[in-house]
Amino acid sequence: MKKVGILVFVGALSLGSNAFSQTGGSTNTKPTVVFVHGLWADGSSWSKVINPLVDKGYKVISVQNPTTSLADDVTATTRAIDRADGDVILVGHSWGGSVITEAGADPRVKALVYIAAFAPDKGETAGSLAESVAPTILGGFVQNANGYLTLSREGVAKGFAGDLTPKEQDVVYAVQQPASKSVFGDVGVNAAWRTKPSWYVVASEDNAINPELEKRMAQRANAKTTILKSSHVAMLSKPNEVLDVILDAATSVSK
Repeated sequence: MKKVGILVFVGALSLGSNAFSQTGGSTNTKPTVVFVHGLWADGSSWSKVINPLVDKGYKVISVQNPTTSLADDVTATTRAIDRADGDVILVGHSWGGSVITEAGADPRVKALVYIAAFAPDKGETAGSLAESVAPTILGGFVQNANGYLTLSREGVAKGFAGDLTPKEQDVVYAVQQPASKSVFGDVGVNAAWRTKPSWYVVASEDNAINPELEKRMAQRANAKTTILKSSHVAMLSKPNEVLDVILDAATSVSK
């Protein structure tokens, strides 16, 4: 059986350390799952779904995006695709959706999974998409330091991860990666969801990306859609449900 790689993105949150990678042994024929985080996050935002996937025999890679530009994040994601050594599924959260939409044009990418994520068309930006609907409260908690943006601790609690425990919110706040404000205007040249099968998790209680925008992007991409009663960080607050979506994509591509 051909070795398959799965790439999982993006999005606006991640907790933890450097990239995770695990192998299930030399006889492992299951796809690789590669996670791509978003803004104000790091690769550990996928921590609650990494171990269950490894336990099921999947290899996992979690990208560490610099969040300095779309091009820089796509480069980091492409390195993960290369590590996967086979076909790939990209799964991204939040801003990570923009990254997988661009990087997903790689012929090795066979499917996309969006978790409360941007899914721009050619010529669209994260900023233009956000401005196309009613604003969320998140913008009121963004702090600017020399052109790089972070979230306040109150912003994590109210606009980003409201359904996590205070201790979990402390970790989200502590590990966030400062983001260049320029990323909101970066324009991609690819819209991989137009040619690749897609899955989408809508977070109905999202205060970072308007849930109505999420639904609209999911419908436009003809994505298999799951709606969860969740904050922006569905992979942390509803990990079992998000895991089911990832596994559905993995098994569908593997058939």
